[in-house]
Amino acid sequence: MPSTTPAAGAHVEERVLDVIAELSGELRGGADAGAVDVKRDDSLETDLGISSLERVELLIRLERAFGVRLGDDAMMEAETPADLAAAITRAAAAPAAAGTPPGGAGAAETSRRGASATEIPHRGAGAPAAPTHPDTAAASSATVGDPAHARTIVEALAWHVERTPDRVHIHLREDDGSEVPLTYGWLWDEARSVAGALTARGLGRGDRIALMLRTERAFFPTFIGTLMAGCIPAPLYPPFRADRIEEYATRQVAILRNAGARLLVAFPEVQRVAGLLKQQAPSLESVVGTGALAGEARRPVPTTGDDPALIQYTSGSTGEPKGVLLTNANLLANVRAIIARLEFRANDVGVSWLPLYHDMGLIGAWLGTLYTGAPLALMSPLAFLARPVRWLQALSTYRGTVSPAPNFAYDLCVSRIPDDDLEGLDLRSVRTLLNGSEAVSPDTLRRFNERFAPCGLAPTAMQPVYGLAECSVGLATPTMGTRFRIDRIDRERYESSGEAMPAAAGDTHALEFVSCGRALDDHAMTVVNDANVPAPERQRGRIRFRGPSATSGYFRNPEATSALIGSDGWLETGDLGYLADGDLFITGRSKDLIIKAGRNLAPPEAEELAGAIEGIRTGCVAAFGVRDEKRGTEQFIIVAETRVIDAKARTALRQSVNRAITGAM
Repeated sequence: MPSTTPAAGAHVEERVLDVIAELSGELRGGADAGAVDVKRDDSLETDLGISSLERVELLIRLERAFGVRLGDDAMMEAETPADLAAAITRAAAAPAAAGTPPGGAGAAETSRRGASATEIPHRGAGAPAAPTHPDTAAASSATVGDPAHARTIVEALAWHVERTPDRVHIHLREDDGSEVPLTYGWLWDEARSVAGALTARGLGRGDRIALMLRTERAFFPTFIGTLMAGCIPAPLYPPFRADRIEEYATRQVAILRNAGARLLVAFPEVQRVAGLLKQQAPSLESVVGTGALAGEARRPVPTTGDDPALIQYTSGSTGEPKGVLLTNANLLANVRAIIARLEFRANDVGVSWLPLYHDMGLIGAWLGTLYTGAPLALMSPLAFLARPVRWLQALSTYRGTVSPAPNFAYDLCVSRIPDDDLEGLDLRSVRTLLNGSEAVSPDTLRRFNERFAPCGLAPTAMQPVYGLAECSVGLATPTMGTRFRIDRIDRERYESSGEAMPAAAGDTHALEFVSCGRALDDHAMTVVNDANVPAPERQRGRIRFRGPSATSGYFRNPEATSALIGSDGWLETGDLGYLADGDLFITGRSKDLIIKAGRNLAPPEAEELAGAIEGIRTGCVAAFGVRDEKRGTEQFIIVAETRVIDAKARTALRQSVNRAITGAM
């Protein structure tokens, strides 16, 4: 990183505007950066189209240009180029003022990581953390099995509490960089208190509780306490910025209505819009913070595997909300099938930064480790986005063995982590990195392995997987311990007939698709044609499934449920693919969605919003996704017809479209 010290004031802002203009030009299809008119008070998101993923790239470019380290607040709080210029000026002055060790903020962060590793020691790769209290050493070192006979999530937790209450369940990274160990016993006691508070409010069996919480310690007892009270939790996507609570919260009204939520548990800032939310969602009685849920501890309400355990709303989805209703039996069936395929045990160590409102983070990472007794090192999505190397450092520090993430995260690690940050990184303990939740790029798989092989990453660690919320989270995985499989097929034949025939060895135009393996045990998966007849080997068709993890339908949405579940009992995934040698290859989506960094974007809604803007020809708008191999995800593209010719007016029109769509999504 350069050692240049930026000058204060206008010079910093001028250089910041130049860097932003360059990135904005690239995002607009390689337009000349000089043609992008960036002003100091433009909104990064609505005026310039720089979302969270592009923000990562922007911050890295600014750090390199100015020779500084920007803190997490620049990722979360900076709204305009002027905000970024101020953050750069502060960062440049901080080392001299605060006595930061050589190497700047990065060195300070490394120092904190070293302290955490000392405070929470490990005994060999994959070993559980040392017991919290010396007098519990015998219990914590006892062999931990699986709660195989548990019928519910609460019973699975109780199984561990009875045997090893002081065993560390979660190593939670706080916003200030410190790490807090949370034990099974702590979770049980706190959840009982939450259950008592809910019961005292008159809430009970079948009542829906919406949870709008970040990755914080209160999330876990609130979720489990909701189940203990017999209620049904419905996690919601929390706002990115605290100063836009009202704007964001009103977007969740449709979900609150669909869920019929009686209570919304959120951080304190949301409470100021409680009146507005209650007015628009008639079922909602109160909006409270987690501090209001401290009551007299009570025993869990008796429940069975058939009782609802979760309503999973697709993260960041637009359009009419669809809540996937899952029972305790659904969740435990999926968790058990996944850990059996992964051979995941108590002596493994999970690492995750995935959000807890998302099925992969909630079920795949948290509930999976809760069930097995394996410790989970957990950080917030913001911590990862602000500094992607933190994920890999957590794998190294905790000797992590298993971690899930979408494809774009692996691509960020390949392209956005400086070589200097890899010093001392040890990935030899990692045996499985699950790549799912969005389309998996063959290039990302190859480049990630190549980049991190010198850090000890095994060539068999990366495993493309396939799943969906309607199947709890997981549906198919490859055989563990084998290298990922990439199928090269004849492009012309596939595009003309749907046949996925192997391409000739020298074919430079071949299509490549990644194997996601086979269906989990006790689950079935098939590829069918338009007549619902199984397609031949290597013939494209619709992917369907069934099994004990499958939802019984969308909550209070019979029309969508009918479209999901056929009369023959098979469920539609909405995806296209083919089978080859028993392996599943995903080739696209039949449902009208675009996935960008884990968010599901509905083109019809975007087209309607853009078409309503003055200057855009109504009915002459198309929204679609284009694979962005450089960033490992999809770009959300909108093409609109206009009669506006003036360059400045077109820029203003483009900003109006960005503002309308980002405001609704």
